[in-house]
Amino acid sequence: MPSQYTVGVDEVTVDDAFWSPWIDRNRDVTVEYQYEQLEESGTLENFRRAIDGKSGGFQGMWFQDTDAYKWIEAASYELAKADDPDLRERVDEVIDLVARAQEESGYLDTYFQLVEPENRWTNLNIMHELYCAGHLIEAAVAHHEATGERSLLDVAVAFADHVDDIFGDEIDGVPGHEGIELALVRLYRVTDEERYLDLAAYFVDLRGHDDRLAWELDNSEEIGGASWDDGALVPAEGGGSLFLDDEGEYVGTYAQAQAPVREQEAVEGHSVRAMYLYAGVTDLVAERGDEELRAALDRLWTNMTEKRMYVTGGIGSAHEHEGFTDDYDLPNESAYAETCAAVGSVFWNQRLFELEPDPAYADLIERTLYNGFLAGVGMDGEAFFYVNPLASDGDHHRSGWFTCACCPPNAARLFASLGQYCYSTTGGELYVAQYVGGSLSTTVDGTSVELDQESDLPWDGEVAVDVDADGPVAVNFRIPEWATEATVAVDGEDVSHDGSGFVRVEREWDGERVELTFGMEPELVAAHPSVEADAGRVAVERGPLVYCAEAVDNERPLHQYAVDDDATVRAAGEADALDGVTVLEADATVPALDGWDGELYRPVGETEREESDLELVPYYAWDNRESGAMAVWHRRT
Repeated sequence: MPSQYTVGVDEVTVDDAFWSPWIDRNRDVTVEYQYEQLEESGTLENFRRAIDGKSGGFQGMWFQDTDAYKWIEAASYELAKADDPDLRERVDEVIDLVARAQEESGYLDTYFQLVEPENRWTNLNIMHELYCAGHLIEAAVAHHEATGERSLLDVAVAFADHVDDIFGDEIDGVPGHEGIELALVRLYRVTDEERYLDLAAYFVDLRGHDDRLAWELDNSEEIGGASWDDGALVPAEGGGSLFLDDEGEYVGTYAQAQAPVREQEAVEGHSVRAMYLYAGVTDLVAERGDEELRAALDRLWTNMTEKRMYVTGGIGSAHEHEGFTDDYDLPNESAYAETCAAVGSVFWNQRLFELEPDPAYADLIERTLYNGFLAGVGMDGEAFFYVNPLASDGDHHRSGWFTCACCPPNAARLFASLGQYCYSTTGGELYVAQYVGGSLSTTVDGTSVELDQESDLPWDGEVAVDVDADGPVAVNFRIPEWATEATVAVDGEDVSHDGSGFVRVEREWDGERVELTFGMEPELVAAHPSVEADAGRVAVERGPLVYCAEAVDNERPLHQYAVDDDATVRAAGEADALDGVTVLEADATVPALDGWDGELYRPVGETEREESDLELVPYYAWDNRESGAMAVWHRRT
């Protein structure tokens, strides 16, 4: 069984008019470009210096090693899908650097090896040694599954064994930045070594009970990483700090350590850390079962999706701590909505779906993929958003790289493994969860299944799926939450359904074609009345896409447009400059400008509005043309 999800990367071939160009560009442009950045940023040089046993001279962020690990993971997924001798050689070269930099004890972290070797494992809050270990393990598992080789897996096993020897005996503590929990479960699934599962459970169960994180903040002079404060002790806006409240007391919300996981009621703190933690918890529940943990996951997911998530699927509204704040606090222009958090949300929701095939999880994955995630990558494959606001005055742009470069390689590994998120064989049935063209070759409860899919999403709601199997198999087809209507037919014979969730078809399959048609009418949506930032505003959705307005397409400043509740929104052609996206036009009004010469203020009764059109493009495509303002939410009349 695949170590991460029930369908392996190598079992799916994506051949889709929309997604294939992104995936091809990721393989041909982004993966190569990011390797170049590993050299330019000093990431690979850090490993070389660690091999040489030098001290000092470390380059970049203290967790820079993870950039290399995530690159290996993305490249390994590409190798799993198709052999590429040049890429394989480059991966082998990087793995050789990593392996030779590892110490005999199994320890591997180039920052501590080069800068302060005497202080390793002293600053769990900030210095990310366990986080780095987690990404190493994920890369190793991906590489092993892609190639069958153990060159990096042996490195990861040695490091995991070292961590297992240290924690619980010499040290009781949890990582400030989670990620090792889910990685240890992946390692357990390929090695069958129960101690890795035990170690993952140790980190999850100790969280919220551990006082070591608080001790470190009170004794910062005794631990490593003093030069890398990470804002933990710096007062944030409104007082307090990332870890301390207004009275200087440790609270732990930044690192999801405010309470034991089983007792947590709301998603708190740094959003990426939260997603990685809850993905790992979900994996533990899948392996061992735990009703309390499962109930906590349900509470946390409900809180996030009903009170703390953007319409794009983006999460984490605050810049100060890159994370969650209060219920319904969802500002637009100052939204953080980190690309990594969107990736983490996809990871968590796919694991939840594997645990229980609830269509709501698949719906959220779709919303996040097309919007909150995809906006994070430019259409050239070489520019990236770290932060994804829902409004801009025109000064927010993608960058080629970042000092903290976690987002670009995270995007690369998701693109490279996208096929895994389209299907699931959980519970002995096949689920078609995402409508992405291509083919699937897998087994479902021992029965071989071949599936070919054609999809016109996201521009049109026509999908066709051909299924062949060696025996009877139940295949479940998702009806997306956005579908205004839906029809399902097998070889031209209609299948009855209630218009939501999954349509289950169980039969002998011999190449039958399942045709699905989903209504894709543009729709105006409003936010919960408690979301102050969106009061009196509407957003536009069509199918899985959230749309936005850009200044480059509209004659007036965006703030002048207002959209009526019953306004007509229509497809208005394609934008060649944006790879042929479907453009929408919404009936709108703008202020009449007559009579304003020489006036700054006028009585309302003397002002008028006139009809206009507001042109809209998919949110993911913004900032790929001329710079200018952007808005997802528009004034409502």
